[in-house]
Order: sequence, then C-alpha cells, then structure tokens
Amino acid sequence: QVQLVQSGGGSVQAGGSLRLSCTASGDRFSAYAMGWFRQAPGKEREFVATISWGGGNTYYVDAVKGRFTVSRDNAKNTVYLQMDSLKPEDTAIYYCAARFNYREENVEYDWWGQGTQVTVSP
Repeated sequence: QVQLVQSGGGSVQAGGSLRLSCTASGDRFSAYAMGWFRQAPGKEREFVATISWGGGNTYYVDAVKGRFTVSRDNAKNTVYLQMDSLKPEDTAIYYCAARFNYREENVEYDWWGQGTQVTVSP
C-alpha cells in the first residue's frame, strides 16, 4: 500500500508559476512510475504527465508540453510538477498517482494523492 500526500497549488495570475509536490510513504517509491492528472469543473479527469521510476523518461500531453516539468527526488520520496506560463484553462484539481510500469499514455494508476486545487486567473 502506498500513500501519496500532495502539497502546493493555490491561485496565480495567468503567466505565473506554481509547483506541486507529492510525497509517498514507504520505501519502494523508486520502483514506481509517477503520473500527474487534472480535473476541471464539469470535465473528465485528464492525464497530464508521467515520469519513469528513475526519472530518465518523461512524457507530457500537448496541452502542457514546454510549460510543465515533472521531476522526482527518490531520496525524498517526492515527485514534483513545476508549472510555468500558466493559463486560465490550467485551472483544475491536480492529482498525483503511482503505478509500477511506466507508460507514455493514459493508463490506470494504482494509488492516488488527495488532490490539490490550482486556480489561474486571467
């Protein structure tokens, strides 16, 4: 069982930056691929980015490519989502998630964080 606790988020004006963090319990964090998702009001959950267990591979959906950066520090059991050049359409609840195998597509994840709100004003 893995518990993921998120922090970060908040409100920012368009063009600003925010960083989300997601810290995992246990000692197997380095075995997991980590993903980031978001869900805007009235919309389905959207896959945003993923990073492989060692951090050597990352993947982003087109909507965030070049603006968001996913990274991880396995010594701290933490994965990050740095969000730059934020747009109002990035407003959503953001979730981190973990699974064993790295996949560059929207697949099922086994463990989820509690979610954190990101609000971008025009």
